[in-house]
Amino acid sequence: MPDLEHLSRTFVELADTLVDEFDVVDLYARLAERCVELFDVSAAGLVLADTYGTLRLVASTSEAIETVELFQIQNDEGPCLDCFRERRAIFVADIASERGRWPRFTPFATDAGFRAVSAFPMRLRSRVLGALNLFGATPNAMPPSEADSAQALADVATIALLQHRAVHDAETISAQLEGALHSRVAIEQAKGVVAESLGVDMQTAFTLLRGHARAHQRALSEVAEEVAAKKLIPSTLEG
Repeated sequence: MPDLEHLSRTFVELADTLVDEFDVVDLYARLAERCVELFDVSAAGLVLADTYGTLRLVASTSEAIETVELFQIQNDEGPCLDCFRERRAIFVADIASERGRWPRFTPFATDAGFRAVSAFPMRLRSRVLGALNLFGATPNAMPPSEADSAQALADVATIALLQHRAVHDAETISAQLEGALHSRVAIEQAKGVVAESLGVDMQTAFTLLRGHARAHQRALSEVAEEVAAKKLIPSTLEG
């Protein structure tokens, strides 16, 4: 069972984003990190659908899980795709036993060090926008109490994305998703620039970018775009 105090703080943290302006990519990165802290999982990833219904990676807690998530999307196979398409949570206690279900994904995920997965739909009413995916390093079934909490966090994060909007306005929803995905591209470019310039790994580069954005009360996407455009020098992020 997750630590109730930590879980409560996470809900408050997500609720604090329900304002006129907030950084979508930073919100989802924070959600993924909190899930790893709260639940018995080793990594988390989050995917959202673009205008055409194609899933795109928005947040991940490690390079390993980022690779696994991208493999699912590129090969059109895996638990996060099933979760999104079937509009329901997917629970797999031992990925190695699912080779018949996902013949390409299963060996790739286990070789990457993952043995269990729970995928939760990012949903609001009947609409599913993506999936929150939690991976474990050992075969293990997620307890019902943790599953309920994870789905609740995914639901709150989805509401945050659509906050103060008409949920049936398809154009508004698409614009928000496209904005989040565009920000992700800029952040990935900036991570590469920072990693190469400072000689750090991609996860450390992301931490530096986000820390700078928070310290200066700026949107993560704006900082990333400046770094990618070489308007902001990577070495200043370490201060």
